[in-house]
Amino acid sequence: MPTQASTLIDPPITHADIRRFAEDKINLPADVAKERRQKVNDLREKLAKWMKDHPDCGLAKSYLSGSLAKGTALRTSSDVDVALYITYDGERKANRQLSNWIAERLRKAYPQMSPDQIEPQEYSVKIKFKEAGVDVDIVPVFYEGDPQDKGWLVSKKSGRLMLTSIPMHLAFTRKRKDAQPQHFAQVVRLIKWWAEEHKLKNSEFRFKSFMVELICAHLADNGQNFSDYRAAMEAFFNYIVSTGLKKRIAFKDYYAATELPGTLPDVVQIFDPVNAKNNVASQYTENNRKLIVEAAQDALDALNEAHTVATKGHAVEMWRIVLGSSFRG
Repeated sequence: MPTQASTLIDPPITHADIRRFAEDKINLPADVAKERRQKVNDLREKLAKWMKDHPDCGLAKSYLSGSLAKGTALRTSSDVDVALYITYDGERKANRQLSNWIAERLRKAYPQMSPDQIEPQEYSVKIKFKEAGVDVDIVPVFYEGDPQDKGWLVSKKSGRLMLTSIPMHLAFTRKRKDAQPQHFAQVVRLIKWWAEEHKLKNSEFRFKSFMVELICAHLADNGQNFSDYRAAMEAFFNYIVSTGLKKRIAFKDYYAATELPGTLPDVVQIFDPVNAKNNVASQYTENNRKLIVEAAQDALDALNEAHTVATKGHAVEMWRIVLGSSFRG
C-alpha cells in the first residue's frame, strides 16, 4: 500500500502561496497607500495653516489614524481616518450639531472644494475624493491640551466617547511591527481579511479590526513568531478556541496591571493599551463571542485539514474556507 506521502500529487499550500495571495488580493498596493498618505498630508498641512491663521477656530491638530497609519489597510478599504483634535466650547457630546460645526470649519479651511465634498455624518465628517475613489473620515477628538495628546475619541459608528491617544496607539503598533518587520502587519491583514470574509457570510458576525490587532499584539508579546503565516494564523485561531475569548487581554506599555478594573460583567475583555478603563469589546454580547469562537474553530479545522490532505486541490478548498473563494493557491 502506498503511504499518504507517496500519493501526494501536488505540494501543499506553502508560506509563499499565502504571501503571494496577500500581495495580490489583500494588501493595499504600496503606490496606492503612498498616494492616499500624500493626499491626507496635503489636507493636514492646509488645515494646520488655516488653524494657525485662525487660532480661535476651535481646532487644535490632526493625525492620520486607523489602518492606513498603522500599515494594516486592506486593498478593499476605500476610507482613510483622520483624527481631528478639537477644543469645542459646547457640550462634550457627539451629534449632528458637532458634525455640522466641524464641517463649517473644514469648508473654510478648504475653499477650493465644493461644499458637497465635505459631508457631515452622524458622528464624523466625510471628505470625498471621487476621482481618487477614496473618502477621508474626519473623526473628532475632544482635546484639553494633554501633553501625550490624550483626548476623547468619538466612535464614528456609535458616537461613544473613548479616552485615548492617537500617537500613543501608533507607537504601540510600531513597536510590534519593528519587532517583526513586515510579518506582524501582514498577519494582521490576513486575519482582518478572514474576518471580513466571514462578515459577508453571516450578517450577525462582529469582529472589529482593533480587536484583531490587539489579539495579534498579545500573541506577539508572548513569543509567537509571525514569519510563518500559516502557523501564525493557526496560533490566532487556536488562541480564540482555547480561551473561548474569555481570557482578559491587557498590555503594560502605558499603565500597570493594578490600574485595570476589577471584575466586569463584559463577556469579552480586551483593553485599550492606552486606557486601562476602556474595554474595547464591552459592546460584544455572548452571542457575538460564540460566533467568533465558532468561526475560529471552523478556520482552525480547515487549516489543520489543509496541512494533511493528499492533494493541493483539496488543500485549496480548505484554505478557501479561511480566505474566501478568490484564493487559488
